[in-house]
Amino acid sequence: MNDRYDVVIAGAGPAGAQCARDLAARGYDVVVLETEAEEEFPRQSNKSTAGTFHSMMAAFGIPDDVVMQYTDSVVLESPTEHYVREQTGAVLEFADFKRFLVKDSHEDGAEYRFDARVTGPIMENGEIAGVTYNGDEEVYGDIVIDATGPSAPLAKQLGVVDLKRENHAIGIEYEFEGIDIDRPGFADLHDAMMLRLDHNIAPGGYSWIFHTGEDTAKVGLCYIQNGSHDQYSRNDFTIDDYLDHWLETDPRFRNATRLEGKQHRGSAHIQAPDQLHTDRFMAIGDTVPSIDPLWGEGIHKCMLSGRAAAATADSCLKHDSVEPTAENLDVYETLWHRDVAPNANRRLLMTQLLYLASNERYDKLMRDLQRLDNDTLARANKGDIRAIARLFDTDDVSLLARFAKQQLNLDLGSLL
Repeated sequence: MNDRYDVVIAGAGPAGAQCARDLAARGYDVVVLETEAEEEFPRQSNKSTAGTFHSMMAAFGIPDDVVMQYTDSVVLESPTEHYVREQTGAVLEFADFKRFLVKDSHEDGAEYRFDARVTGPIMENGEIAGVTYNGDEEVYGDIVIDATGPSAPLAKQLGVVDLKRENHAIGIEYEFEGIDIDRPGFADLHDAMMLRLDHNIAPGGYSWIFHTGEDTAKVGLCYIQNGSHDQYSRNDFTIDDYLDHWLETDPRFRNATRLEGKQHRGSAHIQAPDQLHTDRFMAIGDTVPSIDPLWGEGIHKCMLSGRAAAATADSCLKHDSVEPTAENLDVYETLWHRDVAPNANRRLLMTQLLYLASNERYDKLMRDLQRLDNDTLARANKGDIRAIARLFDTDDVSLLARFAKQQLNLDLGSLL
């Protein structure tokens, strides 16, 4: 095996594998180090709900054979109301999707080393020059990229990311058959991705049903372990208890059966990044993190961050006279804030405010969305201030006051 490459990538998830895919297509020598064994990949990292949109499928050339179900709509639910928006999407078989990215990039020349756990950076003259893995094995690169997700062994040691426990989101999902997809009293979930806001099911978070064909669906929930969760949660409930409670009380699951071996658990951090890169180094995907703070969509964001990092690496490596210093890699920050997560801070504030609201306010939100024009939610989702303002009225004074107090406490806490 070689010990020197143009680019070394830690992690073969959507961000890392897409970055390798783009770099290999440009003819660079790239190696990807993946913790899992090749014959099992991605059994341990098959953790995504895998809901995404046609924009990702088209932009990255993803084939139909990794799609479980194409969808026509997104449904938002509250305890007693719902809102339907026509929006096409796709529910992926996440394991097949990850294997496709690896295979496609490998065919273009990317090298993969499985069963290779990255442990830390190799430093030379104050800059990263490579990584150690499996204890004492080494590999070197002109540029090193951390795509390992929340574990972030390189980004943490280099001081690029500081993932906060209070921003840690956890999730659980099962796949079911026998679900009543069009239950009277609920929205028709045929060919739909449904997200539910209900503190009795996911305090400080949301739950979902993603239709995967006939009477089958992915069903799960996640929440952020922060003040909103503490306010609405039950002390004696784990995340498994909340899912069981939903399955026991929602009539759509009365005759549902869990599919064997189709359980997924995962975690991510919902916070704005302080830094994305340093000399000869970039962090991508959930290492940053790049996940959509409002609705949790991560696949497209991770793919975009991988592509942005590949373009940035190319801008340096194609010129013999350009060193990949922090200054020359700064284009990655520009691309990330423009293409991966525009208006990231506004969307994060929207997320924090949304999860502070009560179940009654969630019901009112659904009614408000039903009466507003179809573009209001889309524009609010992008951080448009005027669209966000249309979602509030005078009855929200107390909610906004609680939100302002929470933000003040967070700001004071960061100064102490």
